Amino acid sequence: MSDQPTTPHRVTVLAGPTAVGKGTVSAYIRENYPQVWLSVSATTRDPRPGEQDGVHYQFVGRERFAQMAEQGELLEWAVVHGRNSYGTPRQTVVDAAAEGKFVLLEIDLQGARQIKETMPDARFVFLAPPSWEELVHRLVGRGTESAEEQQRRLETAKLELAAESEFDVVIVNDDVQRAAEELVRVMGVQPGPRG
Repeated sequence: MSDQPTTPHRVTVLAGPTAVGKGTVSAYIRENYPQVWLSVSATTRDPRPGEQDGVHYQFVGRERFAQMAEQGELLEWAVVHGRNSYGTPRQTVVDAAAEGKFVLLEIDLQGARQIKETMPDARFVFLAPPSWEELVHRLVGRGTESAEEQQRRLETAKLELAAESEFDVVIVNDDVQRAAEELVRVMGVQPGPRG
């Protein structure tokens, strides 16, 4: 496998439980660290308010997603919370890594485990909440899911939190800016003046 066309050490995988703030930390990095290339995942779920196709996610139908998975177009993919599918388009990640970019994949636990098998030299970072109570507060507070969906996500979060030891680095998301800056340091990105 040493002749893979990627440079896995330049690939960082960010995972963590639902509502921990992976998207918020990634958005901060997108705005403040242009030298970091963020993968845009494909998903079958509907956009949340303010999300843009091609920026936050590639919103695709179930049929197209199944086709992408079947044809090997996804580096990893999973059905999350028993409902929607999420996946990382393979070619864009391979191309970005080959160009020497700092690649950040913001994905779920299942996806991180898949990537660990195909890119074991990637760096795996677990984003943890300051506490279980804070995680519950964030999930309920964002108000984007029904009570039933919130309960399903909290059950999944308990399993996700138990996987923390599988990761190379743990970053506690007690402050978005601090967590994002710790993540880019872990990635080896030199902080520079904001443009």
